[in-house]
Amino acid sequence: LLQVEIVEGCRLPVLRKNQEHEDEWPLAEILSVKEVSSRKLFYVHYIDFNKRLDEWVTGDRLDMKKLQFPKKEAKTPTKNGLPGSRPSSPEREVVTSVLPLGQMSNNICLLQKRKVETVPLATQVPPATPVPSLPSSAEASQASVFPAVRETTTFKARSNVCNVRIVYQQDSQDSSDGIPTAPRMTGSLVSDRSHDDIVTRMKNIECIELGRHRLKPWYFSPYPQELTALPILYLCEFCLKYLKSLKCLQRHLTKCNLRHPPGNEIYRKGTISFFEIDGRKNKTYSQNLCLLAKCFLDHKTLYYDTDPFLFYVMTEYDSKGFHIVGYFSKEKESTEDYNVACILTLPPYQRRGYGKLLIEFSYELSKVEGKTGTPEKPLSDLGLLSYRSYWSQTILEILMDLKPDNGERPQITINEISEITSVKKEDVISTLQYLNLINYYKGQYILTLSEDIVEGHERAMQKRHLRIDPKCLHFTPKDWSKRGKW
Repeated sequence: LLQVEIVEGCRLPVLRKNQEHEDEWPLAEILSVKEVSSRKLFYVHYIDFNKRLDEWVTGDRLDMKKLQFPKKEAKTPTKNGLPGSRPSSPEREVVTSVLPLGQMSNNICLLQKRKVETVPLATQVPPATPVPSLPSSAEASQASVFPAVRETTTFKARSNVCNVRIVYQQDSQDSSDGIPTAPRMTGSLVSDRSHDDIVTRMKNIECIELGRHRLKPWYFSPYPQELTALPILYLCEFCLKYLKSLKCLQRHLTKCNLRHPPGNEIYRKGTISFFEIDGRKNKTYSQNLCLLAKCFLDHKTLYYDTDPFLFYVMTEYDSKGFHIVGYFSKEKESTEDYNVACILTLPPYQRRGYGKLLIEFSYELSKVEGKTGTPEKPLSDLGLLSYRSYWSQTILEILMDLKPDNGERPQITINEISEITSVKKEDVISTLQYLNLINYYKGQYILTLSEDIVEGHERAMQKRHLRIDPKCLHFTPKDWSKRGKW
């Protein structure tokens, strides 16, 4: 009965075994069916759940009473009456061919998917309380209340609440939207989820052994197809070369001279180090790093050329060498002020403060470069949580450290916050809105810091033990525009 009724595309409730909560029966889609040892297995994607939770299940976990068969999509006729595909909507992502499984390019890098239309983050995270729209540069220039046309922040002395008055100013050098309306299309391979090949929607690697850790991949990664059938894929933790067996790995380790990522060590404090890797000089390592990262990044796609990118790999040191913890990549030249293209903390090191450390390091580099920066959008769900937390703590830290000046109320501008932190101005504003701190009162913007916000921030900072020490950073920015093709 199961063999006849259940096909790819069917939807039905599936028992999801949850270790933290009670078992549940969410609706799921059947992506694939296979038979192992005379027993049918079904690869399911839980609707409205992240793809990293997709899994193979047995037939006894399917609720056959609520089986839904896939609907046949109507084909749109063309002018000649022949069937054709549906026209793209303005918000549909640009689609190009996906790298064929098993066919490896010599140069591969990870990039974000980019939509044809982008929306500023500030508009995506509206405050809970109604706030008038931010004034345009023309409106700001006509503000008579503040002749200097600056964002003025005034702290009013009250026992429980700290109010800040803000007037928004548009910098003449910045675009009014903050995020460019026309995305950069430098040949990156982007894919629309509705057009994903069924193969790329399924995890293809069962397990990865990396040093002393065994990792369960979350998503598809285009490793060579002959390796996807192995129960364990072995990686050298120093050069990230992939091998098919433990014996091959042991033989490789006798020849591999690396005990740290290739490139220059530009930061070390305690056991934490950062290495800067040039995507042009170390193409093989960069490719292997991207293949590993793709196992844990669903919103990224593959790009064929690593030359325009720098990779910053964070490691932990012990007697055996420098072990990779996470990394981020950035473009050598970014016209949109991106200081991060991809960012990842490997699963064994997550929820230990390393994600914020990677983010903080990216902004320390921007400070040395004398620029403000922002990560490429869209961020993953975990990436967005980490950035929101970092931005919130960084901005609150500055506001709470402000001291009265000669008895006057302390003042600071949005631009000054941005310059101190190297966080782009649009991200500062969106964070204040996300924290629901902005109110509109008597014709001006008031930023309200309640006791709960202050106490919550102090508790969070007490738990944040890992911080970047700028004195330990040895980094000289390069002017890539004068170096020809990188």
